[in-house]
Amino acid sequence: MTNIKDKIYLKSPHIVQNIIISLFNIVAYNKRYGSKYKEFKKQYLKNRSLSYDDLKDIQTKKYRDFVKYVNEKSKYYNSIFKKIKNPENLDNIQQLPVIDKETLRKNIHDIYTIDKSTGVLSKTGGTTGKSLEVLYTSTDIQERFAILDNFRNGFGYQLGKKTAWFSGKNLLTKKDLQKNRFWKTDYIYKVRYYSTFHIHTTYLEHYLKNLISYKPQYMVGFPSTMYEIAKYGKNNNIEFPEHVIKAIFPTAETITDDIRHVLEGYFKTNLYNQYASSEGAPFIVECKNKKLHLELQSGVFEVLDNNNQPAQKGRLIVTSFNTHGTPLIRYDIGDEIELSDDTCSCGNHNPTVKQILGRMSDYIYSEETGKINLGNISNCLKGVHGIIKFQIQQHVPDEIIVLINKDENIFSLKEESTFLKNIIDRVGPLMNIKIEYVTDIPVEKSGKFLLVKNTLKI
Repeated sequence: MTNIKDKIYLKSPHIVQNIIISLFNIVAYNKRYGSKYKEFKKQYLKNRSLSYDDLKDIQTKKYRDFVKYVNEKSKYYNSIFKKIKNPENLDNIQQLPVIDKETLRKNIHDIYTIDKSTGVLSKTGGTTGKSLEVLYTSTDIQERFAILDNFRNGFGYQLGKKTAWFSGKNLLTKKDLQKNRFWKTDYIYKVRYYSTFHIHTTYLEHYLKNLISYKPQYMVGFPSTMYEIAKYGKNNNIEFPEHVIKAIFPTAETITDDIRHVLEGYFKTNLYNQYASSEGAPFIVECKNKKLHLELQSGVFEVLDNNNQPAQKGRLIVTSFNTHGTPLIRYDIGDEIELSDDTCSCGNHNPTVKQILGRMSDYIYSEETGKINLGNISNCLKGVHGIIKFQIQQHVPDEIIVLINKDENIFSLKEESTFLKNIIDRVGPLMNIKIEYVTDIPVEKSGKFLLVKNTLKI
């Protein structure tokens, strides 16, 4: 959106800004829905019902073709492949090194296979403080949107159906804030973009009232923002109308049981999760039975323990077939997942995933109890009333800082005691816990809210 937020945009009246956004999206969607898009969409939809063996055959062939392309085009990977016998054979993938984010960042110009002027640029790493510029080919972009749209289309979504979108677009002006207007609208595609940078109790009433009057059929974006709006509605007895929202599609953040329960309960609909990344990770999508499936046609998924051995639960290492501009081969994306042995009756024979555990930093570490995952941390709110939001920060192993934004009319010493006990139950009695009461906990530059900020190197 940086091309729009120039002097013309900032000085334009609200209605003209909406028109500018609508025109900008026409250009963006033309890139996404080019000549290859329909072909990819049809192919993924047709192959969805294939047997597991057939899906593995497609994965094997796509891996071979991808590695051959990368070997020819990428200086960095060419030097690696020279040391490996038959690197294009998927059975030999474990002979290749695992690449982490810092390695990718340091070698990015040798990893690129295309020039910036011909690629589609994606900037990542907003929550880490270190920016990373990833290049896609136009074909990569079209394939990724074909996969994503196939997933959402399965629950009725089509481009042009009224949608509320919560993402990191910073589109508001001072005049918007003065008028308590926290959204901009694409008139052509019927998308209303709600700011994720102003999620404060002072403003939540305006978000909710506008959502109710706008009546979107779908909600897409950061679940932490939708969660705050839903909690505000519940706490203030503001009923959300039935049969309005047909589905919620969260992006970019880990879904805990509490987030799912609150969103589905308040908005009276179903949430369907999907996993990818702005770097270009292959896709994991949720089916109608609420089971997560690896999309083997989009890449190779490895789950490794700390010794780089295959595991049921551990670090997610990805090789993505639609990253021809900045190839990802055995890339440690910084997330953890747990695989499942369950089969699913939905007709999708891709392997299932028990849970997506999220970023490696989405944990508190205790020398007594080990790693406490995001789901357990969010459950610290059980039995506690009057906490608007909280965040736990950890910079040393034996201490955590707990920031609490409280409702003065509800929160009491009893609530604090319950909350503190819930934390101690998870981290153990030896952890030093510092509680700080704040009037607000800001989101990151990306617009995401982090429940945990962990800088430990474990």
